[in-house]
Amino acid sequence: MFLRTTKRKNRDGSVVEYHQLAHNVRDPESRQSVAQIIHNFGRADGEARDALVRLCQSIARVVGMEVRDPLAQPGLIGAGAGGPEAARTADPWPPGLRWLASRLLGPVVVIEALWERLGIGPALRQVAAAEGCTHPYERALLAMTANRLCEPKSKVGVWDRWLPRVHLPSCWELELDHLYEAMDLLYRHAERVEERVFFHTADLLNLTVDLVFYDTTTASFAVDFEDPDEEVEAGGVETGAGAAAGQEKPAKPGLRKRGKSKNGTWNPQIVVALAVTREGLPVRSWVLPGNTTDVTTIAKVKADLRGWKLSRCLFVADAGMDSAQNRELLSVGGGKYLLAVRAASVKEVQEEVLTRPGRYQKVADNLQVKEVEVGDGELRRRYFVCYNPREAERQKRHRDIVLAELREELGRHQDWGATAKWAVALLASGRTQRYLSVSPAGQIYVDPLKIKKAEKLDGKWVLITNDDTLTPADAASGYKGLLVIERCFRSLKTTQIHLTPMHHWLPRRIEAHVKICVLALLIQRVAEIACQKSWPWLRHALSQLQAAEFETPTHRFFRRNEPSQDVVDLLKTLSIPMPKPVLDLA
Repeated sequence: MFLRTTKRKNRDGSVVEYHQLAHNVRDPESRQSVAQIIHNFGRADGEARDALVRLCQSIARVVGMEVRDPLAQPGLIGAGAGGPEAARTADPWPPGLRWLASRLLGPVVVIEALWERLGIGPALRQVAAAEGCTHPYERALLAMTANRLCEPKSKVGVWDRWLPRVHLPSCWELELDHLYEAMDLLYRHAERVEERVFFHTADLLNLTVDLVFYDTTTASFAVDFEDPDEEVEAGGVETGAGAAAGQEKPAKPGLRKRGKSKNGTWNPQIVVALAVTREGLPVRSWVLPGNTTDVTTIAKVKADLRGWKLSRCLFVADAGMDSAQNRELLSVGGGKYLLAVRAASVKEVQEEVLTRPGRYQKVADNLQVKEVEVGDGELRRRYFVCYNPREAERQKRHRDIVLAELREELGRHQDWGATAKWAVALLASGRTQRYLSVSPAGQIYVDPLKIKKAEKLDGKWVLITNDDTLTPADAASGYKGLLVIERCFRSLKTTQIHLTPMHHWLPRRIEAHVKICVLALLIQRVAEIACQKSWPWLRHALSQLQAAEFETPTHRFFRRNEPSQDVVDLLKTLSIPMPKPVLDLA
């Protein structure tokens, strides 16, 4: 398709020029290319030019281009011939104005607003003032927290590469040392800050803290050594004379210790414990040595939360926290708990609970529950057997596949000795060892008793509680709510905030880094609950709001772009005012 001109000579000798829109077609008979007229614009010296201008403007809008008409009034965008030189002559850009860069604005506006609204900023400024700090450590912690939610980097990366690309003027004068010193401040006052922030958030959002979900996860390090235990002086004991008399100094265990991580590796690691509300809002976090077992963490958690006065609070945790000692600790002072039980290894559950007849109560399409009481009087124990029919079918199909593979593998060997390499591999595999046994003669075989035992547990899990007011349906639904903490850990570790890798060596910096990530998780969950959107969606939508940096011979200023409708709606939902068009004029 092309624009062509034709000329016609009048009787008086004058020549008239016409504009036409044409394209080439092939004649079916002569097989030659000929021009076919699509539209006549008329005489070139009349209204044809205006029609061509409108056509150019229409095409430019469709393809996202900008053209300028050199014959139009100065500063008005049009279309027409004239070439690049004419376009430069009519450039409406004011002389001396330079566009330097564009900085991220939307996400940091939301994060900073929630930072203040949730009481995080005031709490940190208070502890900084109590220590007489003169540097803006609260701003440094804001920068590190916002970075975890936008583009997680190391602390050097935050200072060197991320802050220069976002519009956070209160943080631009920070030094790298301020970030590390701010982490030390947070480490010293973490408990006080967490308590103030949680109760401020609970009052702000009218939270009813009737359920506290608790679980642990691990964070590994790419090192091959553990942290040594630290010697600390016992209070009131002179180190010299005491040591001479044979008195041993108490030792504080190192933080990075070898342990089995949640993903099955055996590396130096730390254990991160987290307590959250039913909405997934963090209550408090703990950083523990890497060799800490789940079952031993309850005593510290219970002691730390005792002074928080969390009204009527039901403590919900997974089977890793269940033990007679933990249940006793959680019951002290009228405390209530709802714990999962290791049904496959607890004798009482195997013999008394799972074998007890009774009718299941349907709670949902994929959830049924029945109550079983063991014992009498105050020593009785309330168990809830939960059953998921769809999960039972899935586990049965999976077991049939594994058993078929096992029998096929056994059929390939004549010697079934348990010391054979292939037999050792099967006995060591968590997938197959649950169905295998070794005979007195040292032969490996598929054990029908183990298969029958596994069939009894298909789609079932068992809960125990000391709360007499809890109905079976509430117990099953409450435990299903434990999935909220799994989502929190997933967001914290891998998908969004990226707790790991940790670029720190000192234990206090490692713990402060975890606390910063938990503060980021709190801001994220508040935004998600308010907007009913995931944080990745919110971050992508808010990233459309940018601040452009301009400079003139006498001034330097930032101007935000026009917000999209998504940005307008999100800020309105969060009750955050839209930033002014012109920012930071200097």
